[in-house]
Amino acid sequence: DLIKDLVNKVEGTIVECNVAYPGPRYTNEAHWQTIKDHGFYAIAPCDILDEFGEIRIPVKDTTHLKFNIVGEHINNYDWMINLAHFKGHAMGGFGGVLKNQSIGVASSNGKAYIHSAGKVETKEELWAGIGATEHDHFLEAMASAAQSIHDFYEGRMVYINVMNNLSVDCDCNAHPADPEMGDVGILASFDPVALDQACVDLVFNYPSEEGDDAAALIERINSRHGVHIIEHAEKIGLGSRTYQLVKID
Repeated sequence: DLIKDLVNKVEGTIVECNVAYPGPRYTNEAHWQTIKDHGFYAIAPCDILDEFGEIRIPVKDTTHLKFNIVGEHINNYDWMINLAHFKGHAMGGFGGVLKNQSIGVASSNGKAYIHSAGKVETKEELWAGIGATEHDHFLEAMASAAQSIHDFYEGRMVYINVMNNLSVDCDCNAHPADPEMGDVGILASFDPVALDQACVDLVFNYPSEEGDDAAALIERINSRHGVHIIEHAEKIGLGSRTYQLVKID
């Protein structure tokens, strides 16, 4: 119900990739069942991009990655809307469009490749503990992967962050903390760096009060050095941290 009108307006296909950790989206069969259980299959065509294989696409920033590993069905589309739920994240500090575009579009093996900052190329190696890496390198690898998707579509992308139900935990957490912050709104841009920066700034400058407090999310972002993904994304030329907020309501 939350995304139905948008998807139907653009006659879109909802795309996903399998995850790198055991769970309901780890295998194609279980993932399809999850898609159906949550109602996505009923509102629009759906596609698990890496259901039948994966491909490697180029990256401009080779600091950590030599390529990006994505589902082969990425070739079936000419453009993408990156619709992200902005919130905290246990590893990244926060999850916005940059994380959604890197980890979200990567195949299950691609997710392992990014998490290890290029040290391993399969999820089995990651779970074997081979791919341990410095935290900032993981954030930089995410920025590099996000840039590769933007370049793959030659900039034909729209970025949207939904700043509602802002928990310190990602939706991938089986038992996320309850949101302590009120709803902020929905932000959109053609520049993913500007968009994530604007959302982070809204969190850090939030007028907190009892029962509606951004302190926990701010601590989560700072403790994980979360802003570094934005810093590196700007450094490699994906976008700009300078922006202007324009209200359209």
